[in-house]
Amino acid sequence: MTDTLASPLADTSARPDHRPPLAVLIAAPRGFCAGVDRAINIVELALERWGAPVYVRHEIVHNRFVVDTLKAKGAIFVEELDEVPDGVPVVFSAHGVPKSVPAAAQARDLNYLDATCPLVSKVHRQAERLAAAGRHILFIGHEGHPEVIGTFGQVPEGSMTLIETVDDARAVTVADPANLGFLTQTTLSVDDTADVVAELQRRFPGIMGPRGDDICYATSNRQAAVKAMAPRCDLVLVIGATNSSNSQRLREVAEREGARAFLISRASDIDWQWFDGVTTLGLTAGASAPEVLVQEVLTRLGSHFTVHTENVTTAVEEVVFKLPRALVGD
Repeated sequence: MTDTLASPLADTSARPDHRPPLAVLIAAPRGFCAGVDRAINIVELALERWGAPVYVRHEIVHNRFVVDTLKAKGAIFVEELDEVPDGVPVVFSAHGVPKSVPAAAQARDLNYLDATCPLVSKVHRQAERLAAAGRHILFIGHEGHPEVIGTFGQVPEGSMTLIETVDDARAVTVADPANLGFLTQTTLSVDDTADVVAELQRRFPGIMGPRGDDICYATSNRQAAVKAMAPRCDLVLVIGATNSSNSQRLREVAEREGARAFLISRASDIDWQWFDGVTTLGLTAGASAPEVLVQEVLTRLGSHFTVHTENVTTAVEEVVFKLPRALVGD
């Protein structure tokens, strides 16, 4: 369904200038999800409680604007735990970490906070249960992504195999086809993942997995909003980081629906040549991109076009995740 987005840009057609008109369809839901909100809040509350510096292992979420904002408040980002000095708090990112990381933190008696998204933690527990039941796990995800690394680190080495594509699902060989399970990264393409799961289930009818897949509600909702919006658009801009899996998938979804699509980190990345012949633009943001960047793009568009905005809403999200007890109670 559609409704009008309250925006100071919505009535720019009344201005007596010669800027060309541009219809901007804005996807909803877009931007921050509950897991990202929670992770950022954990770092901010840790800074309030213990003061700077607070160390964060890996980018708390995949967005440079968010990371730089937290750096300005006193957060220090590192890639490995051995870069964290003794006696300071450390936060683990929303993507999750292997079991070895909190174990190493405990061995050093570090004060650590786990900002892993609860939906990623759910996948971790599912992996543990499948491995404990003696099932080899076929994990659908992208090689090298922190969430994949973290999930592989929940189970004994050798008990999980990465599947990235349908071709991988067709080619994979397993020692015991009767004892298999599958799980998925939470930020994948809904359609691509369904194809991979279908192939695994065709080849291994007894494979055990979650109902459907583990793609999170926020990823699914943002992709559904782009699917509803993109067929009406000449061009779609996705605000997000190049290393953000869910943002890259939004760009791919828009392209599959017939629109040209580009991933930008913020308004300064826009190439105005993209707009040649464009009368309708779609705009969305990945789950780790803050709304301020959406508004920044709208403001920049308003300086080039007479903008008319419309919100394309496919779902309303009301999910909230609890914060760690160490930050909410004395």
